[in-house]
Amino acid sequence: MDWFVAEGSQVARFVLQRGVALVYAVAFVAVLRQFPALLGERGLLPVPRFTARVPLRAAPSLFHLRYSDRLLRAVARVGLVLALAVVVGLPQQGPPWLPMLVFLALYALYLSVVNVGQVFYGFGWESLLLEAGFLAAFLGSDRTGTPLLTLLAFRWLVFRLELGAGLIKLRGDPAWRNLTALDHHHETQPMPGPLSWFFHRLPWPLHRVEVVANHVTQLIVPFLLLAPQPVATWAAGAVVVTQLWLVLSGNFAWLNWLTIVLAFSAVDDDVLAGLVPSLTPERATGPTPLWFTGAVLVMAGLVLVLSRRPARNLLSRRQRMNVSYNPFHLVGAYGAFGSVTRRREEIVVEATREEDPGEEDWEEYVFRGKPGPPGRRPRQYAPYHLRLDWGMWFLGLGSSAQLAWFLPFLDRLLEADAATLRLLRHDPLAGERPVWVRARVFRYRFSTWEELRRERVWWVRREVGEIIAPRRLGRAPGDVGGRA
Repeated sequence: MDWFVAEGSQVARFVLQRGVALVYAVAFVAVLRQFPALLGERGLLPVPRFTARVPLRAAPSLFHLRYSDRLLRAVARVGLVLALAVVVGLPQQGPPWLPMLVFLALYALYLSVVNVGQVFYGFGWESLLLEAGFLAAFLGSDRTGTPLLTLLAFRWLVFRLELGAGLIKLRGDPAWRNLTALDHHHETQPMPGPLSWFFHRLPWPLHRVEVVANHVTQLIVPFLLLAPQPVATWAAGAVVVTQLWLVLSGNFAWLNWLTIVLAFSAVDDDVLAGLVPSLTPERATGPTPLWFTGAVLVMAGLVLVLSRRPARNLLSRRQRMNVSYNPFHLVGAYGAFGSVTRRREEIVVEATREEDPGEEDWEEYVFRGKPGPPGRRPRQYAPYHLRLDWGMWFLGLGSSAQLAWFLPFLDRLLEADAATLRLLRHDPLAGERPVWVRARVFRYRFSTWEELRRERVWWVRREVGEIIAPRRLGRAPGDVGGRA
């Protein structure tokens, strides 16, 4: 069936299958390293409490049947092994049902994690990864051609992702309309990277160019992804270049990397071979089983039916971003930075061994990714997702919802809980239990060139208030303080 197979799509399928699987591998590594401390049996927001109040139909997950940290680790290890098998290309060598089952298993296992992950998994790129994994199940294997409908479903996903992000910016914040958003964004983004300081210090006309380029890529290029070749391939290239710029300028977990992978759904082999003559992918010549054709048609019909609400959302003046319209996280609405923060406020957590401490007796806990001591340069962590650090950023924005886990987090520090301390970069008490902990609010800004040369600091900070008064075990919880 010539209409069913997309000619010139071997590179697209190769990158989509292996790229999506690689992101799943990163996600499952994060589950192994962070989930038990954040959401496990003794976590900050324990899964058993969540499943006791949220029904299965609202959050489908195998952990509704039973949760234990041991089972969670088994799920993550199985997911990691399956993802790495796809990365090296093992399932793709078999019949099309084999990679289909592997990707559906990855989707189901990670869905079970996300649906009980609460605020620590409440990010748009979780749904993006789930939707991408579901679609990847219908790419076929090396024995068959690549289904055209599956590639179109991927392009529709990239279209919603990019156009949704562009429209929410124009509708959400005048800084995107007057081209001043990047005067602030590099400094106030959730997780700056090692080059973010330099991006922030670019001359202001270049910040205007950045914003204009962003608008072109997110408001015009998505339509070109749906155009005939070679236009679609060049549009995919524009998406890739823009996303690499974002990779260099910040840490957005796997959002940018996964978007790069998804953009390859619009890449044509012949156009790519014209740029890289040595690249001549082999064409799949095997017949397409009738059952696989039927499965792809069912998938396409499902995507079409579920697309009504996200399509209406794109056209709505009250557009929402990062919304899942069903508990399976399929065909949702995406977007990012509908508003830009003008100033950066960080929560600094401190501890002391002293019963009656003076100011000099308090020592600072250092997180892995979020800004801390002024002399510490931001690190690169993406595509790995530091969930505790992102939660601290939202807390710094004044999100009261984050207090549900932050107060238990302080109690774990008072207990010197080893699992919790492993989420941090530096424990100032070296595993010893503190007598008191507290949390203060500081306003941060990037240093100037002169301050960097003179004082060797990347940040300048000043205290603006206290969010949690000194707190100790066995005493009433610390007060939630105001901000100066």
